[in-house]
Amino acid sequence: MKTIVICASVSFYRQAIEIEEQVKGQGYKVIVPKIAYAMRDANDFEVSHYKTWFADANEYHKKGELMRAHFDRIAEGDAVLVLNFEKHGVQNYIGGNVLMEMGIAFYLEKPVIILNEVPKDSAFLEELLGFEPTVLHGKLADLKI
Repeated sequence: MKTIVICASVSFYRQAIEIEEQVKGQGYKVIVPKIAYAMRDANDFEVSHYKTWFADANEYHKKGELMRAHFDRIAEGDAVLVLNFEKHGVQNYIGGNVLMEMGIAFYLEKPVIILNEVPKDSAFLEELLGFEPTVLHGKLADLKI
């Protein structure tokens, strides 16, 4: 069974949990960032409740630990699925952290799949296109690895 690792802004973790079930239904094993499960279990998807490093700079080590753990999951998986929705008025948002996750997958020669269109106004457009992603145009049913 192929494993798909979901990569997304923490703002999209509610959708990640929903999409996880859909992707499993297509016959894949799915890995979602662990914080998404904590958010689900607490029924609390308020991002500021989890990004404690904004209030206390001594907490940034937690951000690093979360990033490293998800990088390890990307190495274990067969492909990454990037969830990119509207965030702060930006359509198909892909931020710096997800860009790094895509870069890890690209470096490890794993397919990079993006759910929605590549954000054309992204400061990272050159890199995003350089990953040569498969774009699903919002059609999760077209997911194939």
